[in-house]
Amino acid sequence: MAKKDETKINHILETLRDLQYGSIVITVHDGEITQIDTTEKKRFSLQKSKAYEKK
Repeated sequence: MAKKDETKINHILETLRDLQYGSIVITVHDGEITQIDTTEKKRFSLQKSKAYEKK
C-alpha cells in the first residue's frame, strides 16, 4: 500500500475512533480518495424550565 493511501486510511480510522455521533463522507474520483468530510452531532438532553411546567 502506498504511503499516501495509508495516510488517508489512518485519517479515516482516527476520525471514526473520535466520532461519537455523526457521519463521515468519503469522496472518490477515478478510484482515489480525494476528500473526507466529517459531520459531528452534539446531543443535549431537553430540560423543561419551571415556567413551562406551570402551563
